[in-house]
Amino acid sequence: MRALASLVLIALLAGCGFQLRGQANLPFSTFYLPPTGSLMVELRRNVAAGTQTKLVTDTKEAEAVFTLLHEIREKVILSLDTNGRVREFQLRYKVGFQVTNPKGGSFIEPSEIYLTRDVSFNDSQILAKESEEGLLYRDMQTDMVQQLVRRIAASKLRAPD
Repeated sequence: MRALASLVLIALLAGCGFQLRGQANLPFSTFYLPPTGSLMVELRRNVAAGTQTKLVTDTKEAEAVFTLLHEIREKVILSLDTNGRVREFQLRYKVGFQVTNPKGGSFIEPSEIYLTRDVSFNDSQILAKESEEGLLYRDMQTDMVQQLVRRIAASKLRAPD
C-alpha cells in the first residue's frame, strides 16, 4: 500500500511540472558587483554559486556592471487600536539598480524592486517583535537577491542611444 502511495505521489510531482530552479544563465561571462553592503555580499554569493558568470573586481574587465542606485528600508504604521496604539506595521524594502556595459549599452535600465511584509504588533512583546522584524528584513533581502538574479538572467543587451 505504501509503495502504491509513493508511486502515485511521484507521478503527481512529475506531472505537475515542478522543477528545481537550478543555475541561472546570465547573458554575459564577466560581471562587476560593488563590494559593499549586505545585499551586495549576498548577491555576489548567489552569482558566484548559482551561475557560470565570473565576478571581477574591476569595471574595465567586466562585460556588465551592476550599479546600486538606492536601498531603502521603511516601517509604516498600517493600523491603530481604539487607544491609539499601533496594531500593525508594514515593512517596505526598495532596491533601485541598473546593469550596464562599459561601452554604454544597457542590460537593465534603471529599475526598482519593491517588497512589503505586514507585521502585527503587541506592546507586551516588544523584544520578540523587534527580533521578528529583523528576521523579516533578512528574508526580504534573500527574496530581493533571488529576484535580482532572475531579472538579470532575463535581460538582454540594448545598444546605446
